[in-house]
Amino acid sequence: MSEMSSVIILYRPVAQKELDLIEQSGWTKFPPRLPEQPIFYPVLNLEYARQITVDWNVPAYGNGYVTQFAVDAAYLKKFPVQNVGGKGYDELWIPAEELQEFNQHIVGKIEVVEQYFQS
Repeated sequence: MSEMSSVIILYRPVAQKELDLIEQSGWTKFPPRLPEQPIFYPVLNLEYARQITVDWNVPAYGNGYVTQFAVDAAYLKKFPVQNVGGKGYDELWIPAEELQEFNQHIVGKIEVVEQYFQS
């Protein structure tokens, strides 16, 4: 997690379907979670996002993208960092019902910083 002035840079691994929905929003918000997805979990570092993309999304969907975006730091303080298995495996757990509010605190655009495809 890197903090620049009053924003924190986060990362989110996505597959093509979710990326298409982000693009439809004008690159400003993440789509609502599906009923079986109670948590939206952006990650705090690029390396972890890359690992999820390569190890999970590409084998499951044939493609994967790492998105990067900035969020208001003061807002994020309400979500404790969750470590899910070792150094660098840090996420924020945003309840699905709070995703719309979370989207309102994104500063600027959601960007694709890396993309991977099944070979």
